[in-house]
Amino acid sequence: MTGKEIIDKATVQSDGKWKPSPGLIYPLLGRLLDEGLVTEDKDGRYAITKKGLEITSDLESFGSIIQKQIDVMLRVGNVGKFMAMDLIDRVTMIGSALSSNLDAMTQEERNKYREFLQSELKKLDEQQSKDAAAAATKEKVNIE
Repeated sequence: MTGKEIIDKATVQSDGKWKPSPGLIYPLLGRLLDEGLVTEDKDGRYAITKKGLEITSDLESFGSIIQKQIDVMLRVGNVGKFMAMDLIDRVTMIGSALSSNLDAMTQEERNKYREFLQSELKKLDEQQSKDAAAAATKEKVNIE
């Protein structure tokens, strides 16, 4: 896809709740190119490389957990929206730190990062489930 197509797809996938700016997408694509995770053809279309696919498969479950967390937070309302934005910022920072050091990491270090992130996301998932249940209970009480 082109950068514009990536922006459009993100907007559609978030039901219009998030439209990444070109100022976010193009620098990110530049970093991915620098890391050898994507390639760009002469028509400005980006494609994931074998190295990118390997990293993607490692992070698929991480992304799924993050998406679930964002969905829960967005359902909670405005507070959830701000929490989701903060979480996105934090994940972006973690992702940048990991990707810029990924080549220097041993497989053991990568596994430790993966285990740590999965553990922390599990805690976050449990807390968000509790928060969502509390919000649902509060909404039910307000309706009655």
